[in-house]
Amino acid sequence: MTAVLEVENLSKAYGSKQALRNVSFSVEAGTCFGLLGPNGAGKSTTMKIITGIIDRDDGTVTVLGHDSKREREEIRKKVGYVPQEITLYEKLSAFDNLVFFGELYGVRGPVLKKRIDEVLELVGLADRAKDAVGTFSGGLKRRINIAAALLHKPKLIILDEPTVGIDPQSRNHIFNMIRELKEEGVTVVYSTHYMEEAEALCDHIAIIDHGQVIAQGSLEELLDNYGRKSVYVEAEGWSELPQLPHVKQIKEEKRGWMIETDHLLETMNSITRAALEQDIIVHQLEIKRPSLETVFLSLTGTSLRD
Repeated sequence: MTAVLEVENLSKAYGSKQALRNVSFSVEAGTCFGLLGPNGAGKSTTMKIITGIIDRDDGTVTVLGHDSKREREEIRKKVGYVPQEITLYEKLSAFDNLVFFGELYGVRGPVLKKRIDEVLELVGLADRAKDAVGTFSGGLKRRINIAAALLHKPKLIILDEPTVGIDPQSRNHIFNMIRELKEEGVTVVYSTHYMEEAEALCDHIAIIDHGQVIAQGSLEELLDNYGRKSVYVEAEGWSELPQLPHVKQIKEEKRGWMIETDHLLETMNSITRAALEQDIIVHQLEIKRPSLETVFLSLTGTSLRD
């Protein structure tokens, strides 16, 4: 497949603070690429460089064949960007906001009117076109913000934390919209720190921390390479588990034990044999599939970031 976005050895500093250090990844056409990381990891800086809002210090960024530093105007014609902060005029109606942003993108007249009708339908707000944006909830404002970024039919749309602080209905609508855009061949770059969103939407993922990409690949590749393989058991009669072979770690849970091991079936067989020999009642015994959240926490740590 063709790469729509190529980032190579991207670096950026703000004074003495190194925001990005040799970040590299590529995004294939028609896919949803997830950029994951804790707060302050460098996600927003990366997206602003891709769209030409700020300059890089070093490295190269090629967007749809254009250099993000030297060909910003060409990129803006083909890329839609939804920043983390909602940028709308609250006293204007949804329709008038979209007129304003459409003209910024160079779309005017009957073409713009038709396109506004289409994007309002896409984000599920055709019936609120004449309402002032100031009367909208945070989730509805976010959907109008996304609609504004789609007016010029971009080939690539960049979404920076689009579901922060919004209601479940708006979140689901955004998910469905992303899937529709992909079906139409639009490429999506999706920044988030919600792991379940990345699992649901993204074809490929890069995890960024302290300004560096620390892991990347498909969801399955990340789970295979970094996920912890575990067996979970709940049993009546054991105060602690019997001796088991090939165990890396045992974590006591509220009702049972999580056993980390690379030998899943052998561990389950050992537990079954011991339970039969000791007349133990086993309530639950199952292989636990690794999750992106456990991968993320093992790679980035569990401490909160500002």
